[in-house]
Amino acid sequence: MFTITMRVGPARLAAKAPQLAGASIARAFHQSAPKNSFFTSRTASLAFRSNAKSSNNILSRLQGASRGYRSQYESVYVDPAVRRKELFRKLMIGGAIFGGTLVAVNAMFNRETRDDGGMPPFERSYLNRTFMHTGLGVGIIGLTAYQMVQSGFVYRIMVTNPWIVGIGGLALSIGSMIATRSIDADNYIPKYACWTVFNVTQAALVAPLMTIAPPALLARAGLYTLAMMGSISIVGATAKQDKYMYIGGPLLAGAAIVAVSGFAPLILPATAVRTLAITESLWLYGGLAVFGGFTLYDVQKVLYHARAAQRGIIKEDPVNESISLELDFLNIFVRMVQILMMQNRRK
Repeated sequence: MFTITMRVGPARLAAKAPQLAGASIARAFHQSAPKNSFFTSRTASLAFRSNAKSSNNILSRLQGASRGYRSQYESVYVDPAVRRKELFRKLMIGGAIFGGTLVAVNAMFNRETRDDGGMPPFERSYLNRTFMHTGLGVGIIGLTAYQMVQSGFVYRIMVTNPWIVGIGGLALSIGSMIATRSIDADNYIPKYACWTVFNVTQAALVAPLMTIAPPALLARAGLYTLAMMGSISIVGATAKQDKYMYIGGPLLAGAAIVAVSGFAPLILPATAVRTLAITESLWLYGGLAVFGGFTLYDVQKVLYHARAAQRGIIKEDPVNESISLELDFLNIFVRMVQILMMQNRRK
């Protein structure tokens, strides 16, 4: 509540001084607290209006809060039939997008199909075993990362020195990968043990991302990654023999450029905003294109190794083949998560 006092000129104040003095003496005997002599009916009406206005503001805020809570409550509890219909609509749209993308990619990059009557049974079996190990490895990485988050291991890693954790995890990952590739395929126990260690180290590197991104966003990123890798793998599997084997060298050069762009924030000053934005786009979208190309190259390399194993030149080793596809999946998945998080911040 506030009051408005009306200013009176000095001459009028001097003329009314005796009356004010007498009134103040009389009030001193009858009242303990003085009242404002300039408080009129007009100022009282203004004060009443301001008080009513403030109360109306409070009521409107409470009503707005109740409406917000009611809308949130209604958004959480939706009719199951409506929810199922919305889910079915999203699945249909996603399936249509995936099918259209598959047809477009196949028409663009796979105009010349195999001229040997299709994929031979041995190549198909070898490719299926490779994809089975790839899916198993990705599953181990996902479950291990989830357990690391639930047990608090990720938080203990994050509070320690990040340089030691990053360099140590990278060294352990590369060491376990080299050990897995160097062990003979007939020596099952050591090979699968090193392969499991490799998957666990990849889970430790991916787990901090699960603490930042919400589960719904991670699920979307996983579906987008599966759609992208699935369409590219179909193109590589149905293309002519060794059609895309020549892109290994350019892809390696592109991967080096993407890796260097990833270290740009550690080298460039914070004032170079435009350069940092360019390197970030190169890291995200350039890396997405590079590892999509690696998926195409790795699928063709698996079929090439299958033909070599059939002739007895090399041994069958789907575990080694799956490591390259796992790395392609993880690199695409991480970039999908980052792109989706950037889109959510812009909304």
